[in-house]
Amino acid sequence: MHHKLKSVCVYCGSRFGNDPAYREEATALGQALATHEWRLVYGAGDVGLMGEVARATQSAGGQTFGVIPVHLFDREVGKRDLSTFVVTENMHERKKVMYMNSDVIVVLPGGAGSLDEFFEVLTWRQLGLHTKPIFVLNTNGYWDALIALMDQIIAQGFAEASLKEYFEPCGTVADLTDRLKTTLTQM
Repeated sequence: MHHKLKSVCVYCGSRFGNDPAYREEATALGQALATHEWRLVYGAGDVGLMGEVARATQSAGGQTFGVIPVHLFDREVGKRDLSTFVVTENMHERKKVMYMNSDVIVVLPGGAGSLDEFFEVLTWRQLGLHTKPIFVLNTNGYWDALIALMDQIIAQGFAEASLKEYFEPCGTVADLTDRLKTTLTQM
């Protein structure tokens, strides 16, 4: 029986961050993607956590699908040795191509760009534009403030409690991998 390749879109930092666990978890995620034959869809950079997850996926024999806008090619060091390498005109097109080529979304630690990507797919989910699962890898509590912000948004009447049902925090890559196995098997 031929099965369709499942793809996991990963949003994450173009830096490593201060906690070595961020890099370790990015490596572990890349290895897990390859082990389970899930394709990595990501921003095609070869820097920070982006580069780490891609190199780990490649080293373990996994498929990679990278999307980078022209204006970030030098800054994020476009990784040309990916299974699929797409160059877009702008950030909007990059996010669209990544979204369209994935089955689930995973958010690792990152900065404003990762938050932008997370909030876009979260908003689309809230509006009923998609039903793709969104997982937040909360390495050493990195996203605790984000989760608290969601509680505040709900408590202050700017969203229904269902907002928190549209994404699922996972504490470790092991937990995340278990959730991905369950989710992707059902697709």
